[in-house]
Amino acid sequence: MEIRPIGEDDVAAVVALRQESLTHAPLAFAASPERDAGSDPDAIRARIAEAPDSVTFGAFDGSRLVGALSLFRETHRKRAHRAQLFAMYVTPSHRRRGVATGLLGAAVRHAEALGLARLVLSVSSSAPGARRLYEATGFVAWGEEPDALRDAGESAAETHMALALTGR
Repeated sequence: MEIRPIGEDDVAAVVALRQESLTHAPLAFAASPERDAGSDPDAIRARIAEAPDSVTFGAFDGSRLVGALSLFRETHRKRAHRAQLFAMYVTPSHRRRGVATGLLGAAVRHAEALGLARLVLSVSSSAPGARRLYEATGFVAWGEEPDALRDAGESAAETHMALALTGR
């Protein structure tokens, strides 16, 4: 398994994985397959151009993209000490193989290399395994929004979490 930042040659694979994630885990993401800016190839290319402050890490099994996690550094001067993690997804055939752990580790190392003090994320109640991974990595819950997402008559809460990088 290779984990690396995605590049121009990976855009089509990112679009396909993103659409899969929104279809197979509808309550894990605010976006939906029919309306998702994150699936727009031009938006993905723009994100690639913003590196190192914006990066999507991909997990590749050979040439196949099987997981992804995005990091976006805050742009406002007073918030530039932190970055948001979002859009974590691993295709079902590659779960429980350490892919998500590898992606999260790559994002944390990248944030530390940028000199960031804090990582933040939100995790859906529909993804308890993801929350356990974040907690095992040291993320701490600081709040929960009940009924944050709704799809097909179901509801999910979102837990907001943070990881302090300074002094780790």
